[in-house]
Amino acid sequence: MSLIITDECINCDVCEPECPNEAISQGDEIYVIDPKKCTECVGHYDEPQCQQVCPVDCIPLDINNKETEEQLMEKYLQLTGQL
Repeated sequence: MSLIITDECINCDVCEPECPNEAISQGDEIYVIDPKKCTECVGHYDEPQCQQVCPVDCIPLDINNKETEEQLMEKYLQLTGQL
């Protein structure tokens, strides 16, 4: 699954620079995560870095974008040009 930022986001700006895939950007109201770029940090880190730094815990799994660990790794390899 990719991650999603909920409307509890306080626009603190700490998640965006932590994303190794540049999947997080400022949306109209709050930050948003591009599910095509989000790998939950698979391939980069053991845990999603945005979740680690978020002070309000507003970045859960996106149940509408279910992906297996293998799919996330394949996406990582594609995004980094290794496929």
